[in-house]
Amino acid sequence: MFLGKKSAWNKIKDKVKESVEEIARELVEIYSRRAALKGYQYPPDTLWQEEFESLFEYEETPDQITAIEDVKDDMENVKPMDRLVCGDVGFGKTEVAIRAAFKAVMAGRQAAILVPTTVLCMQHYRTFTRRFENYPIKIEMISRFRSQSDVTKIKSELSEGSIDIIIGTHAILSKDLKIKKSRPADNR
Repeated sequence: MFLGKKSAWNKIKDKVKESVEEIARELVEIYSRRAALKGYQYPPDTLWQEEFESLFEYEETPDQITAIEDVKDDMENVKPMDRLVCGDVGFGKTEVAIRAAFKAVMAGRQAAILVPTTVLCMQHYRTFTRRFENYPIKIEMISRFRSQSDVTKIKSELSEGSIDIIIGTHAILSKDLKIKKSRPADNR
């Protein structure tokens, strides 16, 4: 087999090199534009946030505490958050999301929690509802477990700002779902 300049191997290698260079250029452009963006800067934790966090029924792991603090620090920064929280099942990722959602709602914003399955959607809905039961925070869920009339009503309430946290499968990515970014604090 001949591996000269015109070989199939070298042609494939050159195409791959060009593709990698194009992807790298696109990534540099995306991250440059992203670095120039200004995000919403959340205020420091409130007394309610501290109270809410103290009611967590389990002891946080060191990694969970780090993730919670990092996420909240990101939220308090003017730069848009660019963080992925990952871990094994049962290691507290949901609590990280719950605390971030609470912080968002305390700042007059709404939070959307996207989940991959209807079963996880229902589990998160129950967990969030239980954790927020002592606070004037309205939580709803959109998945195939909801009737079309319920979904229509939820979408309407979400766009009006009367729902604080929405949990859903890919259904919350539909174009007709509008999240009102902020609502006056006196509506609580």
